Amino acid sequence: MEHKPVYYGEYLQLEKIIHAQEPVSFQQGKEPAHDEMLFIIIHQAYELWFKQILFEVDSVASIMNKTTINDNSGDLQTIVHRLKRTTTILKVLVQQIDILETMTPMDFLDFRDMLRPASGFQSWQFKILEAKLGLKFDQRHGQNYYTSQLNSKDIETIKAAEKEPSIIVLVNQWLERMPFLENEKFWKNKNEPKDDISLHPFWSAYEKIYIDSLNESEKQNSILFKQHFGKNQNELERSLSPAACRSALFIMLYRGYPLLELPFQLLDTLLEIDNQMGNWRYRHINMVRRMIGSRVGTGGSTGAGYLQGAMEKHYIFKEISQLNSFLIDRRKLPSLPKELTDYLGYYF
Repeated sequence: MEHKPVYYGEYLQLEKIIHAQEPVSFQQGKEPAHDEMLFIIIHQAYELWFKQILFEVDSVASIMNKTTINDNSGDLQTIVHRLKRTTTILKVLVQQIDILETMTPMDFLDFRDMLRPASGFQSWQFKILEAKLGLKFDQRHGQNYYTSQLNSKDIETIKAAEKEPSIIVLVNQWLERMPFLENEKFWKNKNEPKDDISLHPFWSAYEKIYIDSLNESEKQNSILFKQHFGKNQNELERSLSPAACRSALFIMLYRGYPLLELPFQLLDTLLEIDNQMGNWRYRHINMVRRMIGSRVGTGGSTGAGYLQGAMEKHYIFKEISQLNSFLIDRRKLPSLPKELTDYLGYYF
């Protein structure tokens, strides 16, 4: 089939993109506000990057939704690679605030009132991203305001996304499938009930070492240990099951083994996504305070106050970061069975 020549501008549809800026203040009879063009382009760039992040997250979800994932195959490499790309894009989103902050509060006031009731809070792509990563509705700050400013089409799109298996749900399933702690080939006398960690040779040893490492002010962590990793975990409302928590902590503890390198990178990259989204919210709060002080947002929110509440509550992978509370000195780690170390080290 003969290749049809491709022209740069047509391929990128630059006619649509470059002419997609229509500042309200430039309309006939109004005095043009110079910085409105910058404001539009920055936010259009944000939405394009959100589209790319959603493209990456959707591809990761489709791989993780497989019945099995071969950790020695390209599957896990692709997942980690695309999630790391997502963190890099999120860093760019944070850096773009530097450009937006070249606009002064008076520059913004030249056109701000013309934007009502439009608001960044109406970014349905960002809400979909949060849902696809794993932020549940009942975990959201300002639930009553969540979709109140959106049209019905966008609300339906967000609600549909909330029904899909999120990344945190898929990660939980992936961790539960990991065989290192449940396989009788590695733990020959393992006949205990699934979540009775006191009877597992590894967890009974690890729990004792961990509790012995706690100082007086940390003794309550011995209760939290059982809640996270044992059958008492159902007392807590969590996204990660006891089995998933055990696998995740095991990966963190023994990440030096070749087979656990990519699994650890996956967990660490999820934490970096949370970190960068937190950075973006923090910079956004400071920018809003600088631009409008204590005034309400153009969409009717409490402005910086709302953003502060969301920043403090919207950490999606916090249960993974909480597992760091249960780490011990690597020099005190329990020795693993030779059959397991051979497996983790690619020795067959």
